[in-house]
Amino acid sequence: MTFSTDALEVNRRDTSLTRMQVDQLCDEDELGDGTVRMRVDRLAITANTVTYAEMGDVFGYWDFYPTGDDAWGRVPAMGWADVVASAHPDVEVGGRYYGWFPMVGSVDLAVHPTGQGLRDDGAHRAAHASVYRTFVDSRTDPSGPTAFDDAARRGDLEDRHALLRGLFMTGFLIDAFFDSNNWFGARRAIVMSASSKTAIAFADCAAQRGLDALIGVTSPGNVDFVRGLGRYSDVVSYDDIGSIATGSAVSVDMAGDGPAIGALHARLGDLLAHSMIVGRTHHDTPPARPEHGPTPEVFFAPTAMSQLAEGGTDALELQERSIVALGAFVEGSGDWLHVQRTTGAHAAAATWAEVHAGAVSPDTGRIVSLHR
Repeated sequence: MTFSTDALEVNRRDTSLTRMQVDQLCDEDELGDGTVRMRVDRLAITANTVTYAEMGDVFGYWDFYPTGDDAWGRVPAMGWADVVASAHPDVEVGGRYYGWFPMVGSVDLAVHPTGQGLRDDGAHRAAHASVYRTFVDSRTDPSGPTAFDDAARRGDLEDRHALLRGLFMTGFLIDAFFDSNNWFGARRAIVMSASSKTAIAFADCAAQRGLDALIGVTSPGNVDFVRGLGRYSDVVSYDDIGSIATGSAVSVDMAGDGPAIGALHARLGDLLAHSMIVGRTHHDTPPARPEHGPTPEVFFAPTAMSQLAEGGTDALELQERSIVALGAFVEGSGDWLHVQRTTGAHAAAATWAEVHAGAVSPDTGRIVSLHR
């Protein structure tokens, strides 16, 4: 007998396109040694999830869950899953885990228990950073919901962790990177796509650094929302980049909007001490090739973690700080982030289309389940 489960795949050349597939998995008692079956309970689809697709070839995201089809791939998304069958002697049925999962109903994985939870030990995962291969055990997770939370609160916190945790860690590491480099001598930070969740996470951290200015740049329709967050000292629209005062600054770009980055570089030129590109929320615009100022550098969180360690940053101290900061950020998100949940593969495809098109307001987070 076989077990059928729905899967959502994304076109690797035109990431606005999706298709639904039905996987045929083996019967539970036929799982290979060391393999577990995980029922993917809920996943977050955010602009960052779309960025994984947009930059899948650059950073190897398509290789997390290969399809064997060069045209279609499975985008990793952050969420929660339960072990429903196990052929591993040290992995119990019933465990609940947080991590990057494919957009499917269920998935079979070859795993190895670790101090944090489980590690995906598939041969195709060997080259990937451990953070992307790790599924954190909810029973020992220092950052996530606890057994003391009631069911409703736990469910809400799980949704918010799926939506924010990975993005917060990126923002936290961007802040740590700049701080370890003394902000490249600048006392201002300019954040493009300031309404994105990663940008808000970075601003949440950077606002505590005592900078002279933390400037958010966003679309005209999001200016009021971004101002209302209270993280930025000033907020301007993309049309008003020319109004930003000249002077030394670093920039963090979540948008990948070539013309907007070009306008900022033209405005500040060599006064831009460091230009960082993190995401591609504006994936329908040309990539950045500014003619003025420094060459933009792409930020990759695992590389930043290695650089921080090499620079003498204490890994345990950094982790402890991140746990406290993440907890406060997730708790505070109730003030500005509303969660919307949908079920079924068709609803997941519709959610992908809306997020990809930028049709989801910044105060909304989308959670999906592919179960019918």
